[in-house]
Amino acid sequence: MIAGGARALYRSVEGAEDEESSGALAMVERGVKDTDVIIGITASGRTPFVLGALAKAKSLGAKTILLTCNPSSVVAPKAFGAAAGTAASTENVDLTITLAVGPEILTGSTRLKAGTATKVALNIISTGAMVALGKVRANLMIDLHASSSKLRDRATRVVSELMNCDYDAARQQLEAGGWDLRGVLGKL
Repeated sequence: MIAGGARALYRSVEGAEDEESSGALAMVERGVKDTDVIIGITASGRTPFVLGALAKAKSLGAKTILLTCNPSSVVAPKAFGAAAGTAASTENVDLTITLAVGPEILTGSTRLKAGTATKVALNIISTGAMVALGKVRANLMIDLHASSSKLRDRATRVVSELMNCDYDAARQQLEAGGWDLRGVLGKL
């Protein structure tokens, strides 16, 4: 979810991140529940939309993570909006990940160091989640839908490697199994 909705992915929606209530509403509209983990991303550590979303997610029972590039935003016990009396505070966050990237080369341009560091951190988190969910075997992603020639080729190479057989034998296994990679690998 992004402040300003899907439109903000391709055109700036100025001011959308300034409303805690919009972040909270996004959690309700998405149906966040106690089995979810919500990661709020804010380079500054104080974006109202993100903090409102985290507060609402926490109240709905979700686990919450704040990902920020500003170490000073988490030093005070109630650093998030506490001075303004807002609902967002460190009590709404189960885990804070602080990426200490230092000041941007161009002040205000968070797409440089903060954006790059955030992308790397999210890659690490999503890779760990895929491993924990059993979607990986060794260093291979095994939970893929072979819905294109590229993905069928990848699935074939995965089966070939994990079943220690040649490419053609792996492809025959997948064709016989309806291109269900997990099903074919379940035979191991």
